[in-house]
Amino acid sequence: MKIGELARRSGLTASRIRFYEASGLISAQRLGNGYRDYPEEALHTLEVITCGQQAGFSLEEMRNLMPAPNEPGGHHDRLLESLRRKVVEIDALQERLTQNRAQLLALIADIEGKPEGMGCEENAQRVLAGMRERRGNAANG
Repeated sequence: MKIGELARRSGLTASRIRFYEASGLISAQRLGNGYRDYPEEALHTLEVITCGQQAGFSLEEMRNLMPAPNEPGGHHDRLLESLRRKVVEIDALQERLTQNRAQLLALIADIEGKPEGMGCEENAQRVLAGMRERRGNAANG
């Protein structure tokens, strides 16, 4: 199929498809007129790439996830290991995001908890002192 049809069916732009081809993730045969001719399997490969990227895989990781032509059996184990590793990475990211969220909410509460009559500059100093104190407590505890 030509690149226009592949783009229409995959929902990707032609430039994105050419990028994936240049990256070695998909391949096309060149016709006599110079047009690219993509096999039907390219559509499936593009769907896998899109899904993988939405799940947080980089293009390099996607390249490593793709089965090699000479690797009929070993791909399954490698794929499962990569998927498990990505789940661990996502768990760690969620933990960091949860901590970041808690820190931001505490900062908002500190700022909003400005004592009556205190000016903004003085409140900023109060909030910064509280942040330094919490950091010191975290380092010691």
